[in-house]
This record gives sequence, C-alpha cells and structure tokens, in this order.
Amino acid sequence: MQVHYRLLEQDPDFRLRQAELEQRVNERLMAGAAGLRGSVTTIPAVVHVVYRTSDEKVAAAQVKSQLAALNKDYRATNPDRSSVPPVWLGLVTDARVQFALATRDPTGKKTAGIVYVPTTLGSFPADDSVKAKATGGADGWPSDRYLNVWVCTLADGLLGYAQFPGGPPKTDGVVVLNRAFGTTGTATAPFDLGRSATHEIGHWLNLRHVWSDTEDCTGSDFVADTPTQQHPNYGQPRFPHVSCHNGPNGDMFMNYMDYVDDDAMFMFTAQQVVRMQASLDGPRSSIGK
Repeated sequence: MQVHYRLLEQDPDFRLRQAELEQRVNERLMAGAAGLRGSVTTIPAVVHVVYRTSDEKVAAAQVKSQLAALNKDYRATNPDRSSVPPVWLGLVTDARVQFALATRDPTGKKTAGIVYVPTTLGSFPADDSVKAKATGGADGWPSDRYLNVWVCTLADGLLGYAQFPGGPPKTDGVVVLNRAFGTTGTATAPFDLGRSATHEIGHWLNLRHVWSDTEDCTGSDFVADTPTQQHPNYGQPRFPHVSCHNGPNGDMFMNYMDYVDDDAMFMFTAQQVVRMQASLDGPRSSIGK
C-alpha cells in the first residue's frame, strides 16, 4: 500500500482511473451471474530474473513451477482448497484466469518468456528500481500486452509488491522475492508453494487485502463475501480466529489476500472473482485472450 499511495501522489489521474474501475465493479456486481464471463482468459507473462549471485539466478524449472501453482490457484484446482472451513467452502470460486510464459517478445521474436538480467545491487527496496535498467534492474515489456513479473532479492523482509490497475505503464506488474517464488529450486518454506505471486497478482487484478489496510474495523476490501477483520494474519492461525466482532466464524485468514504462510491460504471468493473479471474487462482488457 505504500507503493500505491506513492503512485497516487505522483499520478493524480491514477485516482480517477481507480474510481472508474470501482464503478465498473459495482455494475458487474449488479449484473449478477449474467455479468460473469464464461471463457478462460490466458495471460502472457514475462519473468525478469534480476540476479547478482548464482543462487539468485532462478532456473527455468523454478519459474515454470510458479506458473503451475498460479494456474491451480486461479482455477481453484489446488488440492488444498478442501481445507477451507465448511462454512466458506461454497464461496471458493474459479477465477477463470490462467497464465502462460510469453512465446513472442515485443518485436515478435520467439522467446521462452524468461529474461535474465545481471545486477550489481545486493537487494531492491519497494521503490520500483528493479523495474528499470537505469536503476540496476530490468526494463519491463509493454504492460498492455504482458504481465511483467520481476524476481529479485528484496530488502526489508518483503515477499513482494504489486501495482493496481490504472497505474503508470512503465512500472506495471508485480515483484516477488526470489526465495518466495515457485515451488522448487531456491523457494524456501514457509513461502514455497508459490502463493506470494498468487497474492501479488491478486493486487494486479484489483484485489485489496482482506483486512482493508486499517486497524479499527472501519475499512473495506470492497468485497461483500469476505468478513471484516482487524489485522493481517500470519503463520498458521486456527479456525475460528475472531476479530472486529466477526464471530462465530471470524477472519477468512485462508484467503489468498491475507498474509498467512503459503500452506495456510487456499481460496478466492465469488465476489473477489467479480473484481478480477471487471479488471480484465476494463484496464486489463488488452492483455490475454
């Protein structure tokens, strides 16, 4: 959210574009089932691996393991979805979104969808410096055609960060810590199931944190079927975990948009999917098919 607030200050029109998208989401909610797309959207992704050491040079197998994890999570075929408490199991929803490594680069040449870029920097803060060659990172590909994913060593204990729809094109995409990326290679427990990328791409598709980034129970994630909760959850909470007078079921901490360990998050809800689809019909409409 610090990244988001900074961008709002730097680009006043970003706030207007976000407001327009919220109107589109509300229209989609009012349309109900008739407003939901039936087809599956495949989004081409390019992974920029920015590395200084050999350990940071994430192998292609690790990248592909991340894509496989994303496709299970976004299509609701992840086996651990059965761990969702029965009271919310009916809300688990297929987002009808899948991801594939790009096969053509911006010039039309064949590509594996993975770009390796060496750097002299030991780590990157959440200031978008990893997104430009001039600041030690890698320039993104056109964000109206590709999902840009930057994989690097992040500073300050960050697992990743993302940009909401409607932001500056040059910095559009998600950043993920190399040791929290994919399910093999250097991916390290408890963030070794690819859920950091699932979470960040949720932001890229306009989802907010389930605790609304407030601590007084007054905020909203703009989704009616996620309970109000007071704080982010960490680790592996036990159900029910009650906050903000949301008993008896408490926080939906197993939602991908909380901060729990990878093996404790399993689901998107029906109305979170509505938000993502509204994004794909709006500011993300030029990406995927």
